[in-house]
Amino acid sequence: MRNTALHAALATFTEDASLSLASETAGGAEVPFELAEERAGGTPLYCYRPLSGEFIGDRIELLTSLDTHAPALRALTELDSLAGYLQHRGLTHVPSERRERAQDALRLFLAAVFADRSEFGFDARRFEAAYAELEQTLYEGRCVNTVVAPVLGLALDQGTDELQLGDGLSLVRGDTLPDAPADAVWGDGDEPNILAVLTVAQDRGERPPVSIARGRFRRILTALRLFERGGYALGPLAWLRSDAGPWRAVALGASGRPRLMTLIRAAEEDELRGFFNLVCKRAPSGGEMVWALTRFEMGCERIAPFEALTDYLLALRALLEPEGPASGRLAQRLAAICARPEGRAGLAERTAHAISLERAVIAGLAPAEARADALVEELAENLRALLRDMICGHLDLDVCRLADELLAEAVAVG
Repeated sequence: MRNTALHAALATFTEDASLSLASETAGGAEVPFELAEERAGGTPLYCYRPLSGEFIGDRIELLTSLDTHAPALRALTELDSLAGYLQHRGLTHVPSERRERAQDALRLFLAAVFADRSEFGFDARRFEAAYAELEQTLYEGRCVNTVVAPVLGLALDQGTDELQLGDGLSLVRGDTLPDAPADAVWGDGDEPNILAVLTVAQDRGERPPVSIARGRFRRILTALRLFERGGYALGPLAWLRSDAGPWRAVALGASGRPRLMTLIRAAEEDELRGFFNLVCKRAPSGGEMVWALTRFEMGCERIAPFEALTDYLLALRALLEPEGPASGRLAQRLAAICARPEGRAGLAERTAHAISLERAVIAGLAPAEARADALVEELAENLRALLRDMICGHLDLDVCRLADELLAEAVAVG
């Protein structure tokens, strides 16, 4: 087995499909038959052959309603070599759209598992034979490289083993990933780590996708930090293997230390998946926003909140105070963007107070006030909201101009 994630997704879907199809026949649905000729020596023999593939095709809507259908379809959609499998299974017209190819492949795969059967109980041997045929067609002359790394400070819903993000990337509960290295799965606590998993099919002569994994895993961190408050970090090491070979450790580099555990609930999974793909498509490539996003992430990686104060202020000044800190306009502009009119004065006052704390931090003094950490956290939350809305397109990229317009409107109304 080369692609364990694909195997698991297809296995759980096939089991659910077998139950649904068996329920159909138990309820009176009949599998159509054809009269087939077989020869024993020179004598023709005739038998009735179940058209199980046709029976499955007529019930596609029933099968697509299963909870396990979407993960199986996503796992197939990510594969680049499905056309060969479709042709191998006798499909003469291969769709050009990836999702349509995956739908056809899933239907033909089920037809292979239940070929010539009028009963639909799950048979592990037939499933493994059909899966081996699929993999042989997909990966002939190629290898499947898998890179995993712990995502610290993150927990998935108890009922979620895997959260697929697309393009071979997913978040997986470590103890559910077959043969995962123990050092990646288990940390200091009793709960298994959540692993970032990248699966890439490549020609055997190509270099393993370690640099690709570093970039994709860092993008997961960026999306998580913008999506939900937390203390996310990657472990310092990742592990790589080809096909079912041995794991070997590779360095990832430091990305901070987790300060708390954040749970992604099942109801939030689709939103996180969509947000991650939006970040991948719309992440800035230059200008003040890149600087601000980089400084925001630096702040997220500090051990104590007050140590991140300057990072957050530098990010906000890049977006909202191009005249420089001497202008003293940051607090009012941030309040105009992030607070309702009745709350702007209070937010501006708290932001100005946070700015005044920066001198103590620069002098190497930890702020003594109990409110200091809360002020920094509020600053971070407003910066997170600002960056998130800019990436999502909810805010104009020129937020400084927008803030001044809002302040001018408030003066005119007042």
